[in-house]
Formats: sequence, C-alpha cells, structure tokens
Amino acid sequence: MAYEVLARKWRPAQFDDVVGQSHVTRTLKNAIESNRVAHAYLFVGPRGIGKTTLSRIFAKALNCLASDAPTVTPCGVCDLCREIAAGNSFDVLEIDGASNNGVDQVRDLRDQVQFAPAKGRFRIIIIDEVHMLSPSAFNALLKTLEEPPPHVKFIFATTEGDKIPPTIISRCQRFDLRRIHTALIVERLRVICEHEQVTITDDALLAVARGADGGMRDAQSALDQLISFKGDTLTEDDVLAVFGLVSRQSLETLAGHILTGGLADILRLVALFDSAGKDLRRLVAELLDHFRNLLVYQHVGGDAGSLDATPEQIHTLARQAEASDPARVLRVAEMLADTEGRLRHALNVRTLLETALIRCARASTTVTLEDVIKRLNAIRSAEPPPAAAAAAAPGPNPAARRQQYFDDPAVKRAMELFDGDVVGIEE
Repeated sequence: MAYEVLARKWRPAQFDDVVGQSHVTRTLKNAIESNRVAHAYLFVGPRGIGKTTLSRIFAKALNCLASDAPTVTPCGVCDLCREIAAGNSFDVLEIDGASNNGVDQVRDLRDQVQFAPAKGRFRIIIIDEVHMLSPSAFNALLKTLEEPPPHVKFIFATTEGDKIPPTIISRCQRFDLRRIHTALIVERLRVICEHEQVTITDDALLAVARGADGGMRDAQSALDQLISFKGDTLTEDDVLAVFGLVSRQSLETLAGHILTGGLADILRLVALFDSAGKDLRRLVAELLDHFRNLLVYQHVGGDAGSLDATPEQIHTLARQAEASDPARVLRVAEMLADTEGRLRHALNVRTLLETALIRCARASTTVTLEDVIKRLNAIRSAEPPPAAAAAAAPGPNPAARRQQYFDDPAVKRAMELFDGDVVGIEE
C-alpha cells in the first residue's frame, strides 16, 4: 500500500475535528440542524487552514446516505461519503479555478447542474481558488448562482477574497477563516505524534508550529519531512537545523536585550545567527510577533483570546511586560514592522537587521517626551504655592525658577535629543 502523507492521513473528517475555525463550523452545523442551508458559500483565508476540508465535510453532511436528512455528523463509511473524501463523487464536483477559468468551462458547468443528483440529495459544486476565474466566467456564472436549481449548492474557496467581484460575494454567504493559533497547532501535532509513535519535545513542537505560520497543513507537512529526516525521535535542534529557525529561548533573549538596550549582546546574537545560517528575514517576523504579544499582554493580560502564545511563552511575556513601558514597546514594534518591509528588497540583510535592532534598542531606553512632561509636572507640583513663595521671597524670581527646570536631568536629556537624534520621542 502506498504511503499516505500526514496532511492527508490526518485530514479532519467531521466538523468537530476542524481546528481553530469554530466560528465557521458552528454556523454550518446550526444551518444544517435548522434546515437553513444556503445555496452558495464562500470560504476565504490563507493556505492550509481548512477551506477545502470544510467544503468536503459540508458536502458529506448534506449528502450522507446513512441519514434520512442532512446531518452534522456524516458517517464517513457510506459509498457517497467515501467518494466525496476521495474526490471522485459524481454528485460532488471539485473544480480547480486556476485551470478551468474560462467562460466555456462555466457554460459547461451551467449545463451540468441542470441534471438531478445520481445518489445524494444535492449536486454540490466546489470551486477552489475561485478568484482565478476570468471576468467573463464570473459574469456567465451570475444568473445560475443567483437562482440555481433547488438540488444545487455552490461552495467557493479562495486565498484572495479581494479579487472576487462584489456581484459574486453578494450572492454567497461569506466565511473568513483565520490563521490557526500556534498553541492549537502544537496540541494537534502532539496528538499526531502520539498516534504515530514519534517522540518529540515541546520546544520542537513549538518550532514546527512557528514555522507553519498559522497553517495546519504546512505544520503537518513539516513534521512529515522531519520524521523522514531524523526518524521517530525529534528535538528542537533538528527542527531548527532543517528550517533555519531561531530557538524560542534565543528569540526571547534577543527581545530582552532590545528592551534593556544591550547593543553588544544584540550584535553578538545577530552574528551568531548569521554564521549558523538562520533565516534573518524570518527572525524579524518572529520578533515582531513577540513584541505584538508583549504589547497585547501589557494591555489585556495573559487570558486574552488574541494572545497567540504557549504557556511557556506567556511566562516570558509576563516577566518582560513588568519591566518595560508599553509606549516604548509600541515604538519597537513599529520599527520592526518597517524593517520587515524593507528586508524584502535588501541585498545585505545582516547590515540592515543590525542597524534596525540598534535603533529598536535605543528607542526602548531613550527618554520620551511623555517622561519629560511627567517630570516637569512633578517639579511644578513640588513648588510652593504662589502666596507662600511671595511671602518667602522679597519678589518673584522667574529666572531662577526657569533655571530649575532646565537643570533637571530629564529635561537636559530631552534637550540633547531635540538638538540631535530624536529616536524614541513620541510626537
């Protein structure tokens, strides 16, 4: 029997098996249970997060022969369920929009949907990468999509929803699928490794999930590649060696040096990463994710659903959040976002990265204008009331009071920054 890759072997077969898309699965299940199934659906989202998988599960739910009506739990063993899973069902037609994007193909499709289903309740048309259809093909599909025969359901999937004409979107129920959180990918990979009898460390699982960038299929394919490379015992070093990633601890250490202004340590780590062949562009992206999580933690804490981090990462975020100022963290995140865009066209990536991280370190330790204002307000509040000052002194002395402001260390530092480099001062 031919080997089946993990991404296909562990493809979800039920709505409850789909990871990270509960807002979509819950709506589809409610639609089936309440008999409110629409005639057209549009799934939008990045690669490898479950668009085609959800389309097939939905098709099985509508046509499963083991039930007298559409069901939220298709059996997966009847003839029609097996045919849909294999992609060779007569009643469920899967079309690649990239290779069938002409108006003639759409006209043929319009003729086919007029026929009743052979086995199931519905004829279901799944068009993957639907944004690749030509404008003429979209126009030819409009009338059929608006008033299809009662036995026809359309399911569209695309990675680029902004390329779909508004006239098509208005005729569909649109679902935006999200990138899957790293912690959910880690848990899914752990289950797979247990069943496949693969020994893998938690940091190795996290490294695979980080490299997948929110895509479950990419994570499973990477795990498959690692098993072929190293066998059934995997460590974080194996993952880092194959995919050029930086370890979690090294990434968090680098972030700590940025927050404390450790320029020498920053340059030493960048040189170490470069000599080890690490992907420096990916390093900037992961640093940006770290500071984004740090900023979220500082404002809403570690229980926020938007915090994409594992418990070990949250522990580090709590420690760094306590010792850093949110305004400075925001400034660092903005600089990293700008650097990420510039790196795409850079010839000397290391030099640009080093200068950017130096600027980030200075921004995280430089006195800001807000600090100066707070200090001035503190001095002002510490001054005696005007009446007491008039009684204590023979007359007003504005020159002495002005000199007191400018002798303050914070004010002096601010003046130096205004005269020279203004990095770290918020306007």
